[in-house]
Amino acid sequence: MNNEKGLIFACDLQDREKAIEITKKVKKYIDGVKVNYPLILSSDINIISKLSRYAPVISDFKIADVPHINKIICKKAFENGAQGVISHSFLGKKSLEVCREVADSYNSELFSVVEMSHSGAEKFIHPKVDDLCELSKKVGVDGVIAPGNDAKRLRKVRNLLGKNLDILSPGVGFQGGEVENALEAGANFIIVGRKIYRSNKPKEVAKELKDKINNF
Repeated sequence: MNNEKGLIFACDLQDREKAIEITKKVKKYIDGVKVNYPLILSSDINIISKLSRYAPVISDFKIADVPHINKIICKKAFENGAQGVISHSFLGKKSLEVCREVADSYNSELFSVVEMSHSGAEKFIHPKVDDLCELSKKVGVDGVIAPGNDAKRLRKVRNLLGKNLDILSPGVGFQGGEVENALEAGANFIIVGRKIYRSNKPKEVAKELKDKINNF
């Protein structure tokens, strides 16, 4: 990411034209736009290049497959204009390294999931957060994903990573997180979706969020 902190718009819509319309409205206040499977599957992968006209696109595919499949997924994202991809880290070193290699070949970024806040994470992810952070550092990701609505777990991730890696944090807004709390716990970039795209005034909401980030 170009800045030390900022706002990422999670464009988790299924309507292609609405996704473009809202991203265009909020482009002044966002540092990136995150696209997920709902939008890709409801339109097609070239929505990445369309949205990249307004902000850098991070493809949130949460890649979690064998190395050669991970390579194909990353290449498709970058070929269509993505400037970053998100991969799970629990698949192990080789699967994550392949994503790193492809990202490097496109002069782009790789982010890994090391924490999640949903109930299922308590059994399978929380006990391994130390290992996932260590692996992410070894592979050399550009940043990690950790929840902005759980300050305790977010602060733990920051302590495990040190100061050199960015943390991108969803969970602010509809999931109960607050901008200031997430930033204080160690987040660099706040990821917000529904609070923006469900609003009748998405531009104003994005500005309010960005102002809070800038004034922190």
